[in-house]
Amino acid sequence: MPDAARGHGLRTVLLTAVAMLAFAANSLLCRLALQHGGIDPASFGSVRLVAGALMLGLIVRSRGRPAASPPRVDWLAAVMLFGYVAFFSFAYLSLPAGTGALILFGAVQLTMFGVGLRSGSERFGTLSWIGFVLALVGLVYLVSPGIAAPPLPGAALMAVAGVAWGVYSLRGCGVADPLAATARNFTRAVPLALALSLVFAASAHADGTGLALAVASGALTSGLGYVVWYAALGRLGAMRAATVQLSVPLLAAFGGVLFLSEPITPRLAAASVAILGGIALVLGRKSQGSARR
Repeated sequence: MPDAARGHGLRTVLLTAVAMLAFAANSLLCRLALQHGGIDPASFGSVRLVAGALMLGLIVRSRGRPAASPPRVDWLAAVMLFGYVAFFSFAYLSLPAGTGALILFGAVQLTMFGVGLRSGSERFGTLSWIGFVLALVGLVYLVSPGIAAPPLPGAALMAVAGVAWGVYSLRGCGVADPLAATARNFTRAVPLALALSLVFAASAHADGTGLALAVASGALTSGLGYVVWYAALGRLGAMRAATVQLSVPLLAAFGGVLFLSEPITPRLAAASVAILGGIALVLGRKSQGSARR
């Protein structure tokens, strides 16, 4: 029994690590594709969603699991998914990978915390409020004017992408089959992305490398990444799942250094400590509160 438990624990660790690397790789692939003009952002988003929809659709069909009830059509979730992908893609025209991932992650978590507070489903104590304010101050500091500040338009676009992903994540809470729901939402988001590509048709372009990176982002780091993540989620629990995602901006930042020659500036380092530390403080207090209940 101990050996079996150890084996399950190791499997969970490996699945979680692979999922976090996949999520961080999304930032690296997008930035790499756009950095040298290999593809335009609208086309990148469209190809990413099409590739993700195809991959997820194949995986869901291969399970052969009949639906227990007719799936709920959630167009708001599809629109939020499209918004995340679109704003994410355009933001990386100007943002470094690590900075973009940090803004995205901070906006996602702050959105989810804020909605929870507004609805009454979240109750913050003193330390949670300190963590929330610290994360918010860190995010404001990161994008505030200065020599080392990221481009404001790109930062604003990524913040909107984070809000969209936060809302999308909240829409998925309590879904019976999150993998199938994700596949359906990818499929519904495709026409929206193609319509956006038509709007920007005059500036559309793509070479083989740009297309390959977009396909990899959709099919591998998004499609298969979600499959791996959902496989790990059942054993992690909500608080651990939220906490391990703190690693994504750091992985993206180090990946940017290794593969894109991007610097880690003192501003990024300080903002990372404030944002990720603040969020960790909120999550830690929530975890303790759940344990007491």
